Amino acid sequence: MLESLPEQDTKQGAAPTPPALRRRRLRPLAALPYLVLALALTAALAPGLFTTYDPLAGNPAAALQAPSGAHLFGTDATGRDVFSRVVHGAIHSLSGALIAVAVGLVGGTALGVLAGTIGGVVDDLIMRIVDVLLAIPGLLLSLSVIIVLGFGTTNAAIAVGLTSVAAFARLARSEVLRVRQSEYVEAAFGSGGTLGSVMARHVLPNSLTAVLALAALHFGLAILALATLGFLGYGAPPPTPEWGLMIAEGRNYIATAWWLTALPGLVVVAVVLATNRISVTLQRGQVG
Repeated sequence: MLESLPEQDTKQGAAPTPPALRRRRLRPLAALPYLVLALALTAALAPGLFTTYDPLAGNPAAALQAPSGAHLFGTDATGRDVFSRVVHGAIHSLSGALIAVAVGLVGGTALGVLAGTIGGVVDDLIMRIVDVLLAIPGLLLSLSVIIVLGFGTTNAAIAVGLTSVAAFARLARSEVLRVRQSEYVEAAFGSGGTLGSVMARHVLPNSLTAVLALAALHFGLAILALATLGFLGYGAPPPTPEWGLMIAEGRNYIATAWWLTALPGLVVVAVVLATNRISVTLQRGQVG
């Protein structure tokens, strides 16, 4: 009997404690995606804080050196510091992803709001175009746009952004239709509000939360898509330190110099996973 009392106290009195402790332990992990993204943004804006090596200057005498204290990510076939190239490549990948998200967010949201607001024939026409865009594989559509616009980081970003217009349009339309059926929107119309004023004051502000969460998700997907296009040779031309291009350049040495592809690839994966996690947090309405 005496031995069973502590067990009962633990079950009754201490039951709420473990979840609270677990939440405290998870807070540093919840902040990790923000830290990864902050480091990537800092590298893009101020690469000199992380490395002093010139990403374009090679040293043939130091070619294909393994990761060490002098070269954290090793060197490539021409003796260039891989870590320096990854750091300086952040500006190309992140700025390209930002352009892609801006194209998809602005274009798709405008179409979705237009379809959800006007309805009727306009809604049917826009949504049929959206269905056609969703039926085309994203990579195939990106390559088709690049062939028309030409190669380069900016053109690749625009191509990736156009592939996400349909997703933003579909979500924006559904959010507008949901909010328009709310009681406070009906009350606003009943009190004499015009369509434009009600949309600007009530519908749009309450419809953009889910759209912004999707934008955070597509930011990571855009980084991955741009890396894919760079790997295929449709992105920035050599010797630009672009993440996808770096992985492509190192694939011929994967058996003898694994760091040329593995380490830049891990950076891409880390940034994409971080943005995806932040997107999930925004969808749940959490801060951290």
